Parts: sequence; C-alpha cells; structure tokens
Amino acid sequence: MIALAAALAAAGTLLALSPGGSEPAGPPQPRTVEQVWPDAKRASIPGVLPDGTPYSPAYLLDESTSIGTATDPRGTVLRLVLRDAAGAVRELRRLPVGGSPQYSGFTRAGDEVAWAESVTTDFGAARTEMWIASVAGGTPRKITGDTGDVVFFNSQYDMVIDANRLYWVAVAPGQDQVTEVRSVPLAGGEVTVRTEPGAWALSAWPWLVSAGSGQSGPVELRDLGTGKVTTVPAAATELVTCSPTWCRVLVLAGDGPSRIDLMRPDGTDRRPIADGAATASVIDVALLDRFEVLSQGTDLTTQRLLLYDLRSKQSAIVAGSAGMVLCRGGLLWWSTGAAQAPEWHTLDLRSLT
Repeated sequence: MIALAAALAAAGTLLALSPGGSEPAGPPQPRTVEQVWPDAKRASIPGVLPDGTPYSPAYLLDESTSIGTATDPRGTVLRLVLRDAAGAVRELRRLPVGGSPQYSGFTRAGDEVAWAESVTTDFGAARTEMWIASVAGGTPRKITGDTGDVVFFNSQYDMVIDANRLYWVAVAPGQDQVTEVRSVPLAGGEVTVRTEPGAWALSAWPWLVSAGSGQSGPVELRDLGTGKVTTVPAAATELVTCSPTWCRVLVLAGDGPSRIDLMRPDGTDRRPIADGAATASVIDVALLDRFEVLSQGTDLTTQRLLLYDLRSKQSAIVAGSAGMVLCRGGLLWWSTGAAQAPEWHTLDLRSLT
C-alpha cells in the first residue's frame, strides 16, 4: 500500500479600499523572493518533452535538471526520464500504463538516485520494487522487490539513504499499529526488518515521527540510534506535524484553523507564522531548518505561494499563482498554467543566503 498525504488549500482574505480610495487597508504586502534574495537560483522547466508528451518533474537534481514522468507518444507506457538543463532526455525506466504505475520515494546519495516503482498486478494487488541509477549514466538496476506493505506520505523522507543502505517503512502484516523499518544495501542483498510498535513515518535519519499529524493521539519522535523518545506537547485544539528540530502547529478555533505556529519539539521557541487563511504547501516541516512553504488563496487549484523565513521572521512571495507544489532536498518547484500543459518553476532554497 502506498499512501500519499497531500496538503489542503484554505480561503484567503481580500483587503478593502478605504472610503477615500487610498491605499488598501491592512498590513503591507510581503516582498517577493526576487526582492529579498536577488541572487537566488531559479529556473523554468517546460511541461512538455521534445517528443510532445506532457512532462511532470518528480525530483530535482538542481534548479534546472530533473527526474520526472511522461508517457510515450502512443500513451502505452509511463516513462521515468532524466531531463538536463539543455532539455536533453535520458530514459531510465518504463512501465505499462495498464498496471497503474507509480514512481515515488526519490532520494539521493552522491551521484546515485533511488526510487520506488509500484504497479498493480492482474490480481489487483500492488507490487513495489526499489531501483537505483547513477545520474552520470549507465543502466538502472533493481535493489530489491522485498519491500513489504510500503507506506509513503509524500515526504522527502519517505526513503532515506544512510551509510550505503536504503531505508523505508511498511505496515507489519496484519498489524496496523506496528511499523516495519526496512533497509537494504544499495548494492542489493538481504532486506533487514526492524519492528516498532505504533504508526511511524521516517524523518531525518535516524528519527521516526508519529504518522497522522497528531490526529490520533500525541505526536512522538523516536531516535532509532539511541531509542530516545520525545513526546511533543499539544492542546486538544492543535494538530502537530514535526521534524526532529521543528514542529508545525495548526491551531483550531470554531469551525476551522485560526493560525499556524512553529515551535521546538519540546514546546519552546513557539512563534506564530501565519493566520488561518494559510496552509502548509508541503508536509515536511521547516525545510533546511529555516523555511516554511505556505499557500494562500480562494481557489483550490491555484494559490499564492509564500516562503516564511525563520531567520528574518518574515514571509516572501514565491509566486502569485501556483498549482502543484513540491520540495525535496532544499529544491522547491511548482506548476503554473493549465493542468494539461503546465509550466514548472524552480527555486533552490540553499541559495537564499
């Protein structure tokens, strides 16, 4: 089973003109990323390959180079391709569309990128395999097909590489509240399985975090190396999502959210970062231990994209209108335009100094 968790959009607030037709009421608007960080690394990626097929980037290697998916021109297979800054395309894998294929869980170590491939068999069951390829060239190879009942959350930590091993989590057979932490050498070989009571997701290695964003009980963090467990303090009206260093707190009031706070997992250093009109655009908290990606707007398909900086304690506008939003490894990208033929835009958060 592959479960993908996605952020929801929320309604924004319009500013009214004063009776004299002067400046809009309310606080000043945030500056743009270009104004705050004029030297930021940015790029655009066309949403169509040279052969005319729609292209969707699933993982960025830098602001201009990506790995993503596209069908073949006949629409019979879903391809995984690497597209460089010049637009050249290298096919990595292809799977028949009849099996409802998915490529997910991308993670990188040096020149190697690993991912998961999932297809539906003729009997209706899902089969998942782990693959790896060098970005420099060569033929991709399967690491393992012994993946268990895989669970993904659309997080950059769905799969993690540490000390030449690939890690992911799965649901223990017949036990919804027991998590398997599985790993395998990048070179392939026997899969090691470690069981942990509870429902967990991988976070920055070697941490696990409670799955479910605080909706089914207290949020905990567990260090797989030391066994240390941190229980995050939260009120009954708060939904909490954590990394090992920061937690995002959605504070509820009445029929909906009233604001978003950030705090340390022990409850200290708490600060409000947005009102109830904003939502988190990605599931991961405090990217690079510094940035929160937020959306605001009145349309569920296009939102104003904002970046909150923990250093300056201010937000900057990334895009006035954005569709899909993703971030992995400090690289942020989003779509604009029609869903059938979007344009993709990238921002390297690591360049925001």
